[in-house]
Amino acid sequence: MMINLLSKVVVLTLVLSYYYSVQFVEGVNSGFKHWKWSSTSGKVNTLENDHEALVANLPGQPQIDHFRHYAGYITVDKTNGRALFYWFYEAASLPHQKPLVLWLNGGPGCSSVGYGATQEIGPFIVDTNGHGLKFNPSSWNREANMLFLESPIGVGFSYSNTSSDYENLGDEFTANDAYTFLHEWFLKFPSYKNNSFYIAGESYAGKYVPELAELVYDKNKKDSSLHIDLKGILLGNPETSDAEDWKGLVDYAWSHAVISDETHKIIKENCDFNSNNTWANEDCDKAVDEVLKQYKEIDIYSLYTSVCIADSASSGDDSYQILTMKRSSTMMPRIMGGYYDPCLDDYAKAYYNRLDVQKALHVSDGVQLRNWTICNLNIFSQWFDSKPSVLPIYKKLIAAGLRIWVYSGDTDGRVPVLSTRYSLNSLGLPITKTWRPWYYQKQVSGWFQEYEGLTFATFRGAGHAVPCFKPNNSLAFFTSFLKGESLPSTRS
Repeated sequence: MMINLLSKVVVLTLVLSYYYSVQFVEGVNSGFKHWKWSSTSGKVNTLENDHEALVANLPGQPQIDHFRHYAGYITVDKTNGRALFYWFYEAASLPHQKPLVLWLNGGPGCSSVGYGATQEIGPFIVDTNGHGLKFNPSSWNREANMLFLESPIGVGFSYSNTSSDYENLGDEFTANDAYTFLHEWFLKFPSYKNNSFYIAGESYAGKYVPELAELVYDKNKKDSSLHIDLKGILLGNPETSDAEDWKGLVDYAWSHAVISDETHKIIKENCDFNSNNTWANEDCDKAVDEVLKQYKEIDIYSLYTSVCIADSASSGDDSYQILTMKRSSTMMPRIMGGYYDPCLDDYAKAYYNRLDVQKALHVSDGVQLRNWTICNLNIFSQWFDSKPSVLPIYKKLIAAGLRIWVYSGDTDGRVPVLSTRYSLNSLGLPITKTWRPWYYQKQVSGWFQEYEGLTFATFRGAGHAVPCFKPNNSLAFFTSFLKGESLPSTRS
């Protein structure tokens, strides 16, 4: 089922930015060192021999004086020259007392820097046409230290000097490299080693996150000297179980008037998403193609918002765009602080392909420009290892006492709320708090339900990347998650 399913999943996962395939570039890994705030004077003390990881003079960055940020490479395989790029933001206050959160975007092949860090939850959001950055008052680093990782190799600035590495990309490869990254990163930033640790992400990171969490959990049991204080995971509009994800996608499209009754009926009668030969049924295959054809007309990631129609959003001729719709959709729209702009993908591409930006982030020597793309089509099309379901991992982590929170923007068609509900319902977990609204500033922000070991919540009116649409609400949600508190269920 794996090969057949992946051939069909290619139809959906990537944004239009995938048109630009990444150049695999060689690089030299530097030893990056960690600074910290002095608890008494507010000055900075070095913990290592130098401070090459400190980001200074980032072009267009708003003035800040209450936290520092660092970026650079961590080598995960010295023999092959494999290195992952990270961007780390200290918490805005008391960084050594607050949790450390690793954020991963999905794809597979999309950048956590391009999406999470500078479109969703980081302190700086890319501004118009990539000319600069604007401050994000709802940044998650208000509540935690935020570590963004471009993973696996080939994503964003991450790379390998060994071409055969790119032939082995998959879930297990990605989890192992991310685990190695964490241990090497803690050697560079040892003062965070004992902080409470969480892993968060969205979309295909719905598989990355629990897979990495399981690896951390298993390794913790085998070797206490490598212990990472993992407390839980947070998943947004996550791919979870292939069969349930496909069923939810189709039912959501029909219930939201994207497809006809006839198309929905054909799929119901002919598609067995649990089968190893789902797409061998010609009627099923054609009907699902019809779903994707209709979604091409709008933004599958946000049903009710406009698409980016700027010149920079266009790439290639119409026939190529139709072909790549099998792998993507139009650009994911964004809303930040009430201001709507569907073209942030373009802004990110323009910004990260500036030589001065790359030099400030320690990915370029200031002479040679590295090609950066927000998503890498090569990675997605060649992905060969994907678990059909991570629900068994959910059960394992719940039994281990780890906290699992899952949330869904309810206007996302790509991994819709129905897919997540179908997946979670199949777990059969006992309900501890029944379905009810949760509130932000006395307004209904969404609905939630608590199970033994898991909380599921919706965000009303949010698309695939929830913090882009509901920045303040998502920060409040994140705060409750870190505290392990129930979401507010009254208007007061």
